[in-house]
Amino acid sequence: MRSIVYSQTGTSSVLSLVDREPTDPGPGEVRVRVTVSGVNPTDWKARAGSGQKPAFDEIVPNQDGAGVVDAVGEGVTDLAVGDRVWLYLAQHQRPTGTAQEYTVVPAERAVKLPEGIGFDVAASLGVPAMTAHRALTVHEFGPARLAPGALDGRVVLVAGGAGAVGHAAIQLAVWAGATVIATISSDEKAALARAAGARHVVNYREGDTAAQISALAPGGVDHVVEVSIVQNAGLDGQVIANHGSIAYYADNGGAEATIPVRPTFAKNVRIQGLLLYTVGEAALSAAVEDITAALQDGALPVGESAGLPLTWFPLDEAAAAHDAVEQNTVGKVLIDVSGDNS
Repeated sequence: MRSIVYSQTGTSSVLSLVDREPTDPGPGEVRVRVTVSGVNPTDWKARAGSGQKPAFDEIVPNQDGAGVVDAVGEGVTDLAVGDRVWLYLAQHQRPTGTAQEYTVVPAERAVKLPEGIGFDVAASLGVPAMTAHRALTVHEFGPARLAPGALDGRVVLVAGGAGAVGHAAIQLAVWAGATVIATISSDEKAALARAAGARHVVNYREGDTAAQISALAPGGVDHVVEVSIVQNAGLDGQVIANHGSIAYYADNGGAEATIPVRPTFAKNVRIQGLLLYTVGEAALSAAVEDITAALQDGALPVGESAGLPLTWFPLDEAAAAHDAVEQNTVGKVLIDVSGDNS
């Protein structure tokens, strides 16, 4: 089978296309014939490393993807050969991700797709959608799970509404009944956020952002999905509602943030960091179930008309796909592994 691998960290030039034999699934595992591999910032950052030797002698990158179950290991009862699935955290604590024709994963990381859901949608879930789910479910007064009506009456502020996590956060919040305000940096990105379902968009490069958000949400924002706590902590403190939550998932803009003390303690604000790799199985399982329900309701489409442009690369151009994500290509970068992503 064709696999993209690297044995040392560095630029995308460390990635190479090789031929490897597929491995059999062990107990509690499944083997999936990968159709589409999704690329996230975490994938190129892990590949780039920070000078340390990789944890494994050879690594196949990429956490997310979609395909068809090809073989099941002992004890697996919820999946069968032929099932169409979406994959998450495929390469977490393992050497083999989705940038290859076949991958073996723990059965719980392969989730059966509802009928009619394309592999482009499926490979765009994983890290972005599960991160968004967690960000929307850490409020002091809930909800802990998302479903239609779960966020009725709530206002959600999504920072970076045109990014992959921002896109998923808008879609999940709207599906759950929230009013969504998205911050963006251009007219192009405003159009994408609106297409995803945001009721309001605010260009943070034009005018007083806090004043614009406060005018749209006079009672304050209940949930903030934050891509840059470093740059936006002050803004979030101004617009957050009493008992609101600020959930941040990235270190964009720097490694240290200054939190406005008075606004946040005066309003009993919950500031929640989140990382999928350490969030725990309960949160992951909840996200899997709710995201699958949203898929069944048709709430998570992708493509430019849905607010998430797709940029495709063939498997042998995986390095270019990593570069595209590192260079902040708008939308979602996908690798067509099989040549047939239907």
